[in-house]
Amino acid sequence: MGLVRSIAARLRRFHNWNCPSLNRAERNTGWVGMYGELAAASFLRAEGCAILRKNWRPVRGGELDIVCRDGECLVFVEVKTRTGTGYGGARRAVNARKRALIRQAAAEWMRQLPEPVPSRYDVVEILYREGQPPECRRIRGAFGEKDLSGS
Repeated sequence: MGLVRSIAARLRRFHNWNCPSLNRAERNTGWVGMYGELAAASFLRAEGCAILRKNWRPVRGGELDIVCRDGECLVFVEVKTRTGTGYGGARRAVNARKRALIRQAAAEWMRQLPEPVPSRYDVVEILYREGQPPECRRIRGAFGEKDLSGS
């Protein structure tokens, strides 16, 4: 619970001032997504990761929500923010098409490195409920090399 409180404390100012209400009439998914990415970055930092880049878009397509270092491993993180549990978990939301876009962007990032480094793909799920600290869940190695076929 200490980790969740730490993340909530870091985001309290943003949460109180900028994150919109969850009323369906006022919902702004862009703000909820941005809030989730901020929560995920704080969560990853609290777990000892060094954030290298957020929202990186290569010229050839795709997008990486967060690129970070976890020890010697380069981690490409997809962030999924939810306001409820009705549509399934984060792993289910990252379908074959989304995995292909993430892999495409990650390959472009890796091409820019002078030598290969170990890497993996993680998914961080943020469950946001108005008035409560965000709940963060990390799925390490959510998909990997066996998925290169796009399945």
